Amino acid sequence: MKKKKITKGPNKVSKKISQLNIVKRRGHVEVYDERKVYGSCYFACRNAHLSEVESEWISSKVCSAVRKYVNKNKVVISDDIFRIVIEELKRYDNDAAFLYETHRDIS
Repeated sequence: MKKKKITKGPNKVSKKISQLNIVKRRGHVEVYDERKVYGSCYFACRNAHLSEVESEWISSKVCSAVRKYVNKNKVVISDDIFRIVIEELKRYDNDAAFLYETHRDIS
């Protein structure tokens, strides 16, 4: 896990950016990309006939929960992320959670 310190703007606010690797289902390693979590949640919500605003809000909330989990753990397995996303989606919309959970079966 690499960490960089970046400064932005005139007030020099620093942020730590970490590159975290995810162990995928087939055993290969991939860099964690929160946009993938957001996108898959967003489209599950849209397929459940939620509005764009609702879908964006729910996706942001789910990404927050996943981010907290990822930041706490040294090793992250994609199935753990999958499980967390399902749990969080169920808090907001059961149809979206079902669609997210079963999308693997379709593809």
